[in-house]
Amino acid sequence: MKVVAQLSKEASVTVREEVIGKIGKGFMLLVGITHDDTEADLDYIVNKLIHLRVFEDADGKMNESLLQIDGEILSISQFTLYADTRKGRRPSFTDAAKPDVASKLYEQFNQKLTEAGIHVETGEFGAHMDVQLINEGPITIILDSADRPNKEA
Repeated sequence: MKVVAQLSKEASVTVREEVIGKIGKGFMLLVGITHDDTEADLDYIVNKLIHLRVFEDADGKMNESLLQIDGEILSISQFTLYADTRKGRRPSFTDAAKPDVASKLYEQFNQKLTEAGIHVETGEFGAHMDVQLINEGPITIILDSADRPNKEA
């Protein structure tokens, strides 16, 4: 699982000319799922995200977490995070999980964030989406479940 987390002042997602998700301060996430992702990977990323100290405290230092600032998440499915561009000019997406598997894990991921007390808005899995973001900082962090301890290679 790969997640690109961008600090958001505000973010929204539009599908078929209708805004279906919108947040203020928090994270706008691009979420990629691969074949061997498990619930342990979801738990690892959720824990990292909600406790990552990248929001400014009263002194202007990156010292507070999403939970501490009562932040929100806009979660966007993004299979292209698993693009393989090593050969030729057309990316291969064979490392991305098939849609039936990815959609279930993506929904489970969003549910785990909600259960952790985070307000979560989402895009529409598999749809063409227009995403708008005011990226504060700009601050962008890449989280990869392959980095979790005890992850089998």
